[in-house]
Amino acid sequence: MAEEQQTLTVQYKPGMVVKVHQKIKEQNAKGEEKERIQIFEGTILAVRHGSEPGATITVRKVSDGVGVERIFPVHAPAVAKIEVVKQYAVRRARLDYLKQSDFKRKLKEKKVA
Repeated sequence: MAEEQQTLTVQYKPGMVVKVHQKIKEQNAKGEEKERIQIFEGTILAVRHGSEPGATITVRKVSDGVGVERIFPVHAPAVAKIEVVKQYAVRRARLDYLKQSDFKRKLKEKKVA
């Protein structure tokens, strides 16, 4: 219960580097269902619908030279938690320009209290 309230109070913003812990259900060869947590770490490009129940964040990372983007519903039961690693200083609501070339080097880190 306390974790749910914590998720509601945190405002996710573009430019934040986050770790999204997602619950994944798998079946082994015997048909037994297992649940594990997979971590996706990347930069938030866009935030949709603020703190509404249908709020989503778009997270992007570069894996083996290939850009990977995923859209996570913030309040979904499959998302165990979202932790903020650091934040970059940005001036836009959507960071689509990060998809192009080496803009990541130009972003300056913002100190978070």
